[in-house]
Amino acid sequence: MVPDRVMYAGAQTQNDSARRFVAYLLPLESMENVSKFEPVERSAASDVSKENVARFQAASPWRARWQVINSFLPYALLWFAMDRALIISYWLMFPLAILAAGFLVRIFIIFHDCGHGSFFKAKRANNATGALAGVLLLTPYRHWRWQHALHHGTAGDLDRRGSGDIWTLTVEEYLRSTRWRRFGYRLARNPIVLFVIAPLYVFVIHHRFAESSAPDRERRSVHCTNWALLAIALLMSAVIGCKTFLLIQLTVSAIAGSLGLWLFYVQHQFEGAFWARSEDWNYTAAALQGSSFYKLPRILQWFTGNIGFHHIHHLSPRIPNYHLQQCHEADPFFNTIKPVTLLASFKFLTFRLWDEQRKVFVGFRQMGCTPGAG
Repeated sequence: MVPDRVMYAGAQTQNDSARRFVAYLLPLESMENVSKFEPVERSAASDVSKENVARFQAASPWRARWQVINSFLPYALLWFAMDRALIISYWLMFPLAILAAGFLVRIFIIFHDCGHGSFFKAKRANNATGALAGVLLLTPYRHWRWQHALHHGTAGDLDRRGSGDIWTLTVEEYLRSTRWRRFGYRLARNPIVLFVIAPLYVFVIHHRFAESSAPDRERRSVHCTNWALLAIALLMSAVIGCKTFLLIQLTVSAIAGSLGLWLFYVQHQFEGAFWARSEDWNYTAAALQGSSFYKLPRILQWFTGNIGFHHIHHLSPRIPNYHLQQCHEADPFFNTIKPVTLLASFKFLTFRLWDEQRKVFVGFRQMGCTPGAG
């Protein structure tokens, strides 16, 4: 349980006060996308949510610029190295592709922070950097930002699943499903499908189309990104050859996508995670209990842009990635949050369903142990 000192009071709020609270956490342009969000009042927040967290929300221009340099430049150099290596052998290129994928994950974190308006102080700098990173990531920046705002307002809410999350059924929902739906769900939750096939599909194919409910500007971002990708593909094919370009691009995208989806999975589907129905859901619990503290080795923490401090990020998305660790270390309460280690996280591969009675994730075999199951 989250101690009282970091819980917000007064779960029932008026729509306008709820929107003001969301505005405190998310980019102002994303507020139109949060249709139903009832966080508890911020006025009763402790020093964890106010003083200790708010002081880390200020962007650092020099740290942001340095992170752009030490992420984008090595990635560009690795593309040149992969092109040279592929002349000799694909398998000589492959280790370089793994390294390049690591830098692409780091670029995604920059892209992600730009979407929250937290990476640079200037809105224009965030949007320009985010759009550039989005092309490298095969992801339309504004459209993704619009979808991601919904994720922050609904993470861990069983009644509002489906916005930027992984398909998750409860035990009861699974047992009430048709045979074909069960088959589809088992297939979707298979680790090979989830972490190998799905990421490549999402980044290469799914992001080429706008959601039907997306606003006009967000839909235009999909079209602009697609045209930019076509231009780059034609240019690179003319310079290094179509086959070489596709081999490198698809290999790096597949590896980076798998790593990224794994991070997202561990951040919200872990042992002890908080999931609840809307009437029992609140923003702080969803952040501090429903988002993991993924304690990675230092080198992996660097490549993943400190996103392992995901509990801090969900508590306040306006904190840029380069301040997340400092924020975590600034308050003794955060040290009471149990970390998830790299080794322990592999256990989560067995999680398939949410058991509402026991409030835990279970595998298909374990669901038979649930009282009343079957």
